[in-house]
Amino acid sequence: MTAVQGSVASGFAPVADAFRAAFESHPGMGGALSVRVDGREVVDLWGGIADSRDGRPWERDTPTVVFSCTKGLMSILAARLVASGRLDYDRPLAELWPEFGTWGKDTVTVGDALAHRAGVSAPRVDVSRAQLLDFDAVSAIIAAQRPLWAPGEGWAYHALTHGWISGEIVRRAGGVGISAAFAEMADAVGGGAWLGMPAEIAASVAHLEVGPTLAAGVAAQAAARDPHGVDWLDRAMTLGGALPPTLVTEHDGFNADDVRAAVIPGAGGISTARALAAMWSATVAETDGVRLLDDATVSAAGALRTSGAPVFDAPAPWPEWGAGMQRDSAARRYLGPGSVGHDGAGGQVAFADLDARVGFAFVTNRMESEDPRATRIVEALREALG
Repeated sequence: MTAVQGSVASGFAPVADAFRAAFESHPGMGGALSVRVDGREVVDLWGGIADSRDGRPWERDTPTVVFSCTKGLMSILAARLVASGRLDYDRPLAELWPEFGTWGKDTVTVGDALAHRAGVSAPRVDVSRAQLLDFDAVSAIIAAQRPLWAPGEGWAYHALTHGWISGEIVRRAGGVGISAAFAEMADAVGGGAWLGMPAEIAASVAHLEVGPTLAAGVAAQAAARDPHGVDWLDRAMTLGGALPPTLVTEHDGFNADDVRAAVIPGAGGISTARALAAMWSATVAETDGVRLLDDATVSAAGALRTSGAPVFDAPAPWPEWGAGMQRDSAARRYLGPGSVGHDGAGGQVAFADLDARVGFAFVTNRMESEDPRATRIVEALREALG
């Protein structure tokens, strides 16, 4: 049995039990869990293997790639700009980013773009590895692209392109670099999160592994692909070849240092569970003396903008989004209607809840699909909170 280390406050033992159960069902994984209530840390747990190649154990401060949980953090940055009056969700994105207003995209609002309604969920051209590592290069591709559907009239998950959109919003409205804005937010609640991996933490970042359910899902998608058509869902994940369909391989994708060091705001955030939970906690409660958002701003950022069936066929249930923040839905269960957050590829989950004043983060290096690990932990937390 995997040894789990850390601390659990009185009344939250079932949450710890659910975390331990994840290791029993996925032997060899590494991971961590952090939960705050009213800003106070009530769960701080970690265990397993950070790197199966050398057996390095997962430590309290082991950082890992959190994939699309990064979108939620970028959405917090956007919401902070809204609260300060420097950004308006109803403003056309092209007013901030004039190059984006081609091919009818001039009507796309900031809120639409953050809610996956911009029509550029995948690139029409193949993005090279060199372009992937160059934020400005991919931004230019997205700006110049003819949309895949009438912008604002439907949605499809902008799996990676969302990051260049949110990144342009944050740096143009905020007037500072994306990595700097991200670091300022993380450092405000104690640090431990980065967008663009610094060289000095490279050796400590967890090594990612593709689990059997994710590998099987990607293989099934490839087998069902129409050889005469375009698989836009695949292109959304791979950008036409810059990344593998699973996002990682043994030595490439988000296991590669140059990819981790690049600014990829749709999927490239690196964080400890403690930092991720602290940032979300600070959106709903004073956390380490900091409040990142007020209640009204959280509610506005989480107000429903996208739901229902997407443009490109995908099985139900479908997720729901506000202005980049993922809402509680049948596709991703959080605590309830007061929750906003974002999950990430392979099983990462991070969110806040206004009603319970909770900040939550579960991270793991064993990537699976249709993964119940975090869901069961959230269910145990819901019961513990009563």
